[in-house]
Order: sequence, then C-alpha cells, then structure tokens
Amino acid sequence: MLQTLMIVLSAALNIFSMLIFIRILLSWFGGAYVFGRPFVILSGITDPYLNYFRRFTALSAGGIDLSPIAALAFLSIVNTVVSTVARFGRISLGIVLAICLGALWSAASFVIGFFIVVLLLRLLAYLVSADIYAAFWRIIDAVASPAQFRINRLIFKNRIVNYQTGLIVSIAALIILGAALGLITRLLAKFFAGLPF
Repeated sequence: MLQTLMIVLSAALNIFSMLIFIRILLSWFGGAYVFGRPFVILSGITDPYLNYFRRFTALSAGGIDLSPIAALAFLSIVNTVVSTVARFGRISLGIVLAICLGALWSAASFVIGFFIVVLLLRLLAYLVSADIYAAFWRIIDAVASPAQFRINRLIFKNRIVNYQTGLIVSIAALIILGAALGLITRLLAKFFAGLPF
C-alpha cells in the first residue's frame, strides 16, 4: 500500500517538475505576451511554489534569478526520496543525506558550469575583438563581470592584472573548484549511503 502511494506521488512530482520546467522555458520566450492564456494557467499552477523560493535574496546572483533551480533541486530531492521508498519500501537517514548532497551538488555544478560558459564566451569575444556594445555581449558582460571580479579579488587580492589574464584565471579557478567539489561530494555521498569507497 505504501509503495503504491509512493509510486503515484513520484509520478505527480515528475509531472509538476515538468510543468515548472515548461513554465521557465516559456517565460524566456515571451511568457504571457506570446503564449497568452495557457501560460497564465501554467503560471497559476506553478508560481505559488516558485514564489516560495523567490523570496530568498541569496538566490539572485549577478542579476540572474536562481530560485527556479533551487525549486527544481528541492523537488528532485523529494522525488528521489519518494522513489526510493517506492522501490525498496524503506529509506535510511544516510541515503536521505546522500540524496540531499547529490541534489545540492547538481545545482552547484549547474551554476559553476553556467559561469564557466559565460566567462568562456566573454574571453572569446575579447580574443576576436567582438563588438562588445552589441546587446548580446552586454548581457554576457553583465553576468561575467561580477563573477570575474569576485574570483579575481579572492585570488589576486589588491594586485592589478590585465583583463585577459583575469578571465583565464577565473575560468581555471571555476574548473578546479567544480572538480574538487565534485570529488568531495561523491566521497561524502558514498560515506553517507554506507557504500564502500
């Protein structure tokens, strides 16, 4: 009985996650202005949940709203726990901790990867002397500059470095950070789940 209930709940969580993902994508392409009533209905279903995460100011970085990522990550954690109970009929605290850690790493790796791509695009624009005043490059620069500034301030302190070096060091630092955090996350998840190293 419990396993059947968990299977149904897992299916509902999957459908809700997909609705949130579709709502996010549609908002990038005009939202209610382009899609009209279907977008409004979809927003009515998903926005109460998304609005809970939007109230956390820490989820806004450099003009980018990361709250949908946090909302989807939380749903993923809950769905994984529910799916595990549906599959095995039980779950342990260690497995829940491993699942939470995996979901946190998934969200963090997405953000790190996103900033690596943005900084790589900015470096490419710099190397080919692209028109940095074009709208696309202004958006890229608006996202890349705060990340690059913070990373360079941590690494170089008050020393002045040229722009290209700062970009390359920022990209390398994010790659190293991502690799290190990924390794630590995998080791901790195996420890929590009670799996052998």
